[in-house]
Amino acid sequence: MKLLTLTVAAMMAATPVMAQLVFPSLSYRTGPYAAGGIPFADGYADYFTLLNERDGGIGGVPTRVIECETGYNTEKGVECYESTKGEGALVYQPLSTGITYQLIPKTAADGIPMHTMGYGRTSAANGEVFNNIFNYPANYWDGASIAINYLLSENDGSLEGKKIALLYHNSAYGKEPIRTLQELSVKHGFELTELPVDHPGQEQKSQWLQIRREQPDYVIMWGWGVMNQVAIQEAANIRYPMDQFIGNWWAGSENDVLPVGDAADGYKALAMHNVGTDFPIFADLEQYVTGAGKAAGNGDQVGTVLYNRGFYAAMLAAEAVKKAQEIHGEPNITPAMMRDGMEALVIDEALMESLGMPNFGPAFTVSCQDHGGSGQGKVQQWDASAKEWKIITDWIESDASVIDPLIAEDSAAYAAENNVDLACQ
Repeated sequence: MKLLTLTVAAMMAATPVMAQLVFPSLSYRTGPYAAGGIPFADGYADYFTLLNERDGGIGGVPTRVIECETGYNTEKGVECYESTKGEGALVYQPLSTGITYQLIPKTAADGIPMHTMGYGRTSAANGEVFNNIFNYPANYWDGASIAINYLLSENDGSLEGKKIALLYHNSAYGKEPIRTLQELSVKHGFELTELPVDHPGQEQKSQWLQIRREQPDYVIMWGWGVMNQVAIQEAANIRYPMDQFIGNWWAGSENDVLPVGDAADGYKALAMHNVGTDFPIFADLEQYVTGAGKAAGNGDQVGTVLYNRGFYAAMLAAEAVKKAQEIHGEPNITPAMMRDGMEALVIDEALMESLGMPNFGPAFTVSCQDHGGSGQGKVQQWDASAKEWKIITDWIESDASVIDPLIAEDSAAYAAENNVDLACQ
């Protein structure tokens, strides 16, 4: 028996372990933010399943998604990072600004790249300082500027004398756009009122009483999870015009508006990608994943805003892997190689069409200096009768003349405080 055990052990040791491309998913399927966490996690996992089932992985190497429940809790998020980083993790997508801030020094020390797509620390767009952090295709300060540029277009180019209220989640996430909006209020002459909403966001009576009393021309919302649907319901309760209420791209999912019913009709939100399933790749998804019973969840989130966002995030990660494999001539890439692939990423319409995702997101190029992408976004509007989001603008540029100096200032302060050597010398 002892000889048999040794023989089996020797055989196992001699068998090569199948290489895998590992992608941790710091998900949250529980708690007050689960309505946002579930569809994103499903989309993220399903894209990699599609690559495995249809293509045999990426460059011949299968992918593996390791999901770790954070509950949108920063401490749990850090625990998930520590428990998964040794599995060969190529890139982290924290899906939380709070977790992102805690992981910035950790991922830098460990040499693992992090992608905070449209969230996290905005100044990480400066690749010279934040060498392994990427926030393409756009960041929070872009989002704030895109909202204002949209309102400028709705008001013949002038917001002089207008009143705009910012209703924001009272956290690192919700506070990100404040400085940008303050700068833009000076530039464009509008009055900015800041209204924080404490976690998790179920109690907003006082904020909406203030809105009813002050009657701002527009309300911009930086919300997440249950806060969003509560805010939209409160807006309906005081009969605030929905077409003057604009959420950011984390306050524009089906879960935010469906609970409010017909009263949510006309509500607007930013979009960093297109919506729905009218893209060729979704036929492949049905054939190889959802229709084959291999979906990450119930399969009922496909095509929703946040499912598509997770799907999009996975696509960008997969394309970075391909780029890294190309650069290094090695299919079994390391986290350092993954970082190189992310920094050399070129997303254009020809590539998107080849992936079966034409016009899904903006074209952009990443470089050593610029990890932030295009800085563009669209505006979508909820059609309650059709129960769907409709894109109502083309891509809107953010105001680089305001945002670039803010990024330079904030990243320079971080570099000085943390003795960071610039990466693009």
